[in-house]
Amino acid sequence: MPTDFNDSPALAMIHTVPGIIPAFNELVGLHLPGWRSFNMLDESLLGNTIREGVLSSQTMRRLTGHIWSAVDAGASAVLVTCSSLGPAVDAAMPLCPVPLFRIDDGMAIEAIRRGNRIGVLATLATTMNPTTRLIELHAQRIGHRVSVTGRVCDGAFEKLRSGDRATHDAIIREGLASLVDSVDVVVLAQASMANALNEISQASVPVLTSPELGVLHMSSALKALPR
Repeated sequence: MPTDFNDSPALAMIHTVPGIIPAFNELVGLHLPGWRSFNMLDESLLGNTIREGVLSSQTMRRLTGHIWSAVDAGASAVLVTCSSLGPAVDAAMPLCPVPLFRIDDGMAIEAIRRGNRIGVLATLATTMNPTTRLIELHAQRIGHRVSVTGRVCDGAFEKLRSGDRATHDAIIREGLASLVDSVDVVVLAQASMANALNEISQASVPVLTSPELGVLHMSSALKALPR
């Protein structure tokens, strides 16, 4: 393990929501000892996707530019923490010269382990399809049959953007309550939703969030790489 900070491998994290950065810094410190991290923030990547209602080729190209900029800055690995941008991350992976990760892979893999009926709760419609498709792809790879039920928590993301996290979290909890009786496990599609679980003592089914599961998945993958 490197002992000099300057000799430590660097993880670049690309974000579209500023409020999640401290939590990710903490998770990296906990689960990736020996690594240092730096953060890159571009809220317009998500803002444009929301406005356009689709992940456009221009936004995909711009994210790819950020990934390459992170590599040029010295990153030994790159993590994109926005689930809405997941398909763009997948498209960039074959060409990226360092390991590249999307935040929701670990959550999708764990959800399949937990059950066949998977609920997806999102605060943005643009995140629903990428998350659903990711779960289905991971299930197909291992020959596992799943059914996915989605719910969009309308208005929650707008509340978060305006600084009203309490209402944002309350809307998510309402959405969760409407979903738990019909599924085996629920995933919260965006990293920014994880805080809503702080007020839930116990749900009737497992509720998975992407930040810690994503960092753990990335940590395992990096440790498995040949040195």
